[in-house]
Amino acid sequence: MIILFSPSEAKIKGGEKRAFDKESFIFPKLFDKRVEVLNIYNDYIKTASKERLSKLFGLKDENEIEYYKIDLFERESKKAIERYSGVAFKYLNYSNLSKEAKKYIDKNVLIFSNLFGPISAKDEIIDYKLKQGEKIGDFSTDKFYKKYFSQVLDEYIEENSPILDLRANFYEKFYKIKADFYTMKFIKNNKVVSHFAKAYRGIILREMAKAKVESIEDLRELQIKNLSIKEIIKTKNKTEFICEIKE
Repeated sequence: MIILFSPSEAKIKGGEKRAFDKESFIFPKLFDKRVEVLNIYNDYIKTASKERLSKLFGLKDENEIEYYKIDLFERESKKAIERYSGVAFKYLNYSNLSKEAKKYIDKNVLIFSNLFGPISAKDEIIDYKLKQGEKIGDFSTDKFYKKYFSQVLDEYIEENSPILDLRANFYEKFYKIKADFYTMKFIKNNKVVSHFAKAYRGIILREMAKAKVESIEDLRELQIKNLSIKEIIKTKNKTEFICEIKE
């Protein structure tokens, strides 16, 4: 099973100094394409004005802006699933999972980084800041990764289906799934929710890892507190579980 996941703006700083090479990432044959993006980003942050960096990073604090101006390749690396610390990742609480549950996530989860593109949860990534939807000057990372990584993602997904897409809609710009896939929409009091959706994506991934879900049948049978499947809607290649959040 493959689970597609969004990154988060919030990240944990620090890590360890490690070799940065193609063995650090999934899809090693496309490592040079990743490096191309990182070099564009690195060159830009060295020369851009504070105003442009503030927009690029999504930051106002000058000390934070100065911190992220440091050469990207001088920074420490950390496992992607441990680097991100937004709402979904807090509810996932990866650090407190069992060894087997962590292995499940490392094996099955692909995260769509705004800078690094599609990466495995276990890939080692450098601390960075790139606000969702921001261009690096005139360069769009989403268009670049969609162009160069779509084919390898198609092949990878075909070999590892079924697919559960837990990404925010924005990340369809990086990759549009062509195969049959499943996704989830969260409602409360008959209204679609956004903030709670982030939390429940983390909760669902956590419970899937604990139960070692490998099929859609397993997913349907998964019991999650205060959450139930209200309806299932199939449209073309997408099957959407409408999940109701109870009080």
